[in-house]
Amino acid sequence: MAERSFKKEVERLRLGAGETFEGEGILAVTKGLLEAGVAYVGGYQGSPISHLMDVFADADPLLKELGVHFEASASEATAAAMLAASVNYPLRGAVAWKSVVGTNVASDALSNVASGGVTGGALIIVGEDYGEGSSIMQERTHAFAMKSQMWLLDPRPNLRSIVDMVAKGFELSEASNTPVMLELRVRACHVTGRFTAKDNVPPLMTVADAANRPTRDTERIVLPPANFLHEVEKIEKRWPAAVDFVARERLNERFGPAEGDVGIIVQGGLFNTLNRALELVGLSDIEGNARLPIYCLNVTYPLVPDEVADFCRGKSAVLIVEEGQPEFIEHELNTLLRRADLQTRIVGKDVLPRAGEYSGAVLRDGVAKFLRAWAPTIAPPEESATPPAVTPKDVPQRPAGFCTGCPERPIFTAMKLVERELGPSHVSADIGCHLFSILPPFHIGNTTMGYGLGSAGASAFRPEGKRAIAVMGDGGFWHNGLTSGIGNAVFNKDDTVTLIVDNGYSAATGGQDILSSRATNPVRATNHPIARAVRGVGADWVRTIDRTYDVKAMRDTLKEALTAKEKGPKVIVASSECMLNRQRREKPAKAKAIKAGRRVVRDRFGVDPDTCTGDHSCIRLSGCPSLTIKPNPDPLRRDPIAHVDNSCVGCGLCGEASHAAVLCPSFYRARIVTNPDRWDRIKQRVRGALIGWMQRRMDAARAARAF
Repeated sequence: MAERSFKKEVERLRLGAGETFEGEGILAVTKGLLEAGVAYVGGYQGSPISHLMDVFADADPLLKELGVHFEASASEATAAAMLAASVNYPLRGAVAWKSVVGTNVASDALSNVASGGVTGGALIIVGEDYGEGSSIMQERTHAFAMKSQMWLLDPRPNLRSIVDMVAKGFELSEASNTPVMLELRVRACHVTGRFTAKDNVPPLMTVADAANRPTRDTERIVLPPANFLHEVEKIEKRWPAAVDFVARERLNERFGPAEGDVGIIVQGGLFNTLNRALELVGLSDIEGNARLPIYCLNVTYPLVPDEVADFCRGKSAVLIVEEGQPEFIEHELNTLLRRADLQTRIVGKDVLPRAGEYSGAVLRDGVAKFLRAWAPTIAPPEESATPPAVTPKDVPQRPAGFCTGCPERPIFTAMKLVERELGPSHVSADIGCHLFSILPPFHIGNTTMGYGLGSAGASAFRPEGKRAIAVMGDGGFWHNGLTSGIGNAVFNKDDTVTLIVDNGYSAATGGQDILSSRATNPVRATNHPIARAVRGVGADWVRTIDRTYDVKAMRDTLKEALTAKEKGPKVIVASSECMLNRQRREKPAKAKAIKAGRRVVRDRFGVDPDTCTGDHSCIRLSGCPSLTIKPNPDPLRRDPIAHVDNSCVGCGLCGEASHAAVLCPSFYRARIVTNPDRWDRIKQRVRGALIGWMQRRMDAARAARAF
C-alpha cells in the first residue's frame, strides 16, 4: 500500500495536443516521458522521487496500452542495468532513484553504460536530496556526472521547462551517444503548475521488438581492446557532440537585460530561489523580469564555452550561484574565462556559504554582498543589525522519530531491557525508520553504512564474549541485505545477531510493496517470507516473531540470541504491519462505517492517575509521542504523572513495556464503542450498576474507619 495513490491524477496523462495539463512536477515528468516516446521505465523509490515511482506504478495500465514496459526494480543497481536495453537498440529508456546514495549503488552499471555509450536515449532521473531537509550524507550528483562523463541536466522548477528537458534529454543522449542525468530537487518534484500538453507517442521500437531482433556490437562492450577506445571516443566525439547540441537547441536560458556591468550565472534548479532573492531586494518580480543579466544553466555539465564567454564578456564581475562544495562550476568557469582571455571576476563562495542549502534568505544576503562590492549603484541598502525576534536556541529541537504506534518502537524497548541485564552491545544500524533508534530515548546504534548493510557492518566484529547486533529493515533486506548481509554471515560463520524488521512494506520510502509484503498485489508477486529466504542461504538459527508489540517475547528472543551456545549467525525476523499504512487503510474505513451507523470499536490506553508513581520509566522505554505528562492530581505528590493523549492508536506498547519492565501497573485499556448495539447498552448498564454498588460499599467502609 503506497503512501499516496495517484489513480485519479494519472488519468491526466492521457491528455492530448493542445489540452492543458495541471499537476505536480512528478506527474509532469511522467507526461514528458510519454510524449517523448519512452520504451521502458524503471527505478527504485526514495525521497524526493518516491512518488514518481508511485506514479509509474499507478499509470501501469496506460504504459501497457502504449507498449511501455515498467519495472519496479529491486535496487538502483537493478534499475541502472536496465539501460543495457539502450546500448544496441534505438530504445528510449528512463530510470529513477534517490541520489546520491542511489547513484552510489548503481555506480557499477552506470560506469559501464557511460563507457560503452548508448544508441537509444538513456535518461537517469535522480532526486537531488541536498540540503537541510535531506536524510542522507551531503553529496551531489555533479561529481559522479563529471567522473563518468555523463551529461547533467538541472531544469528550472517550472513544469514546461521540466517537460521540455525530458524530451531534450533523450535527444541529447542520442546526439552524443551518452547517458544523460536529469536531477530534480524536492521543490521541482512537488512544484505545481500547468502547461500545454502534446500527444503521447508510442515507442518506435518496443522492448519486445528488440528482443525478437537481437543485435550485438562488441565495440560497445567494456572489454579490451574496445574499453581503451571508449575514453578517446568520449573526448573526441561524444563531448563535442553534446556541447554542439546544447548550444544549438539553446537549452540554457538568458533572463534580464542583454548587457550589464555585472551578471549572475545560476544552476537551473536554483533559479526560482534566486529570483525570489532578487525580488526581495527589488531587482526582479514574480514573473522573473530581472534588472540584471542572468544566465540559467539548465545543463550544468558540460558547459558551453562560447555561451559562457559571450555572457561574461564586458562584465567586471559575475556571481555563480552553485550549491555545495567542491565548487565544480566555479572552477570550470574560471578555466573557461582564462582560456578566452577574459578578465571578468568570477565571484562565488567568497560571498555565498561554502556548504548547505541556498534558501531565499541565504541568496538574498549573498546577492546583496556581491552587489555592494561590484555594483553599489543597484545594491540594496545595508540594513542595521537588529537581533532576531527568535534565535535558534529559542526553537525546541524536534529530532526525527517513530510514528505513534510504530511496530519498530517495541523492538528497541526490548533491546533496552536486554541491555539492562546483559550490558550494552555494539549495534550496527541500517537505513530505514529503525535508524531513529539512535536518537532519544533509545540511544541505540553505533554506525550505519548503507541500505541493507546493517549485517555487513557488523561482520568485522568477532568477539570472544559479547555478540554484535545488526539491524536491517525488510526493504533493505531485499535491496541488498540478503546477499551482502545474511549470505556473507553464513559463508564466514559470523557469530552475530541480525534483527530484521518486517513491517510489511518498504515503509521508509513510502509504503511500496516488496517481496515479503503480506498484501495481495495484482501485478507484483508478494507473500514471500523473509525467514524462508534466510534459511535458503543457509542460516540455521532463525526465529520469527509475528507481533512485535509483545515486548516480553521480543526481549526473551533477543536474550536467547545473545546467549545461545550455538556458533554462527543468529537471525530474528520481527513482524508487524507499519502503523502509518495500517491507519491509512483503517481510518477511512472506520469513518465510513460510523457515518453509515454501523458499530465500530477501537482501543484506547490510559494511565490511572492514582496509581502512577511519576517515575516516567514508561516514557523512557517507549518514547511514544502519545505518552506525555500532566500535573499530579495528588497535592501531596510533586512529580507529574504519565498521561496518554488523544493521538493514541491503541497499539498497547505502553502497557506491554510497563508489564515487561515490571513498572507500576497504572496502564489500562478502554474500548470505545461508536454506534453501540442493544447488547452493548445492556452490558454498560450492568457494569455501571456493579461499579456503583462497589463504589458505595468502599465509601461506606472508609466512612466507618474514619469514626
